[in-house]
Amino acid sequence: MPQETLERNLGFLLHDVARLLRTRFEQKARGLGLTRAQWRALAHIERNPAINQARLAEILEVEPISLARLVDRLEKLGLVERRPHPTDRRMHTLHVARKSLPMIDKLHVLGAEAREEAMLGLAKADREALLEMLLHIKSNLSDRAERPEPAARAGRRQGADAHA
Repeated sequence: MPQETLERNLGFLLHDVARLLRTRFEQKARGLGLTRAQWRALAHIERNPAINQARLAEILEVEPISLARLVDRLEKLGLVERRPHPTDRRMHTLHVARKSLPMIDKLHVLGAEAREEAMLGLAKADREALLEMLLHIKSNLSDRAERPEPAARAGRRQGADAHA
């Protein structure tokens, strides 16, 4: 079987497309005065109202202490609010502050522009088909990610993501 090129390897291709889409969005959002980490956190807090910091750190794939500093900065800017958890006194939940809403609206517009640039030249039906296929792939992987590999198979698979 011929070895596939990196350009036609699903894992590498998805990673490259996601990286380029993020880069294009960053170029557009540069004037808003937020770092990439800050706007990513803000976007996920908006999507997940009342999320706690531990869960947000998991989603963003950062260490909890790094996220705490990031949220501190967003809170100082008046963009995020920490509120006491309704049932656990040790925890706080995160919410977007009213002041951040115009900025979040602008981020949505810039994101839509970047996605539109990415889809230029694709017919509406092809765009929909692409999204449906990616949702299917995501579902396949999500189902399997919730069921860890047995230890014996996991050891053999180390480094497998280099070939994904």
